Amino acid sequence: MIESYNFGKIVINGKEYHSDIIIYKNIIDDKWWRKEGHNLCIDDIKEIINKKPDVLIIGTGNFGLMKVPKELIEKIKSFGIEQIIVKKTGEACKEYNKLYKNKNIVAAFHLTC
Repeated sequence: MIESYNFGKIVINGKEYHSDIIIYKNIIDDKWWRKEGHNLCIDDIKEIINKKPDVLIIGTGNFGLMKVPKELIEKIKSFGIEQIIVKKTGEACKEYNKLYKNKNIVAAFHLTC
């Protein structure tokens, strides 16, 4: 469960993270880096796609500056991921907390801008 999120910091199960992260069912990858920074591309989420979650939540940053092209969303869906939620990171964290117990879910969060 995500306990809190503020610009540049997220707290999950009592541990603070200060870099962009991917939350898998049993693992947190706190070294997530995107090739094009604020433009999400397929290469940035290949490992997520391989995990085949039912739901993918993408947090686009505190101000929503990370772009997620519509073409990318369609490509992700073509791999069988049923639901893709794209929101500013604060709102995306709330969505994660609502869904994580009942769904096969992966979340990718940009923590700053």
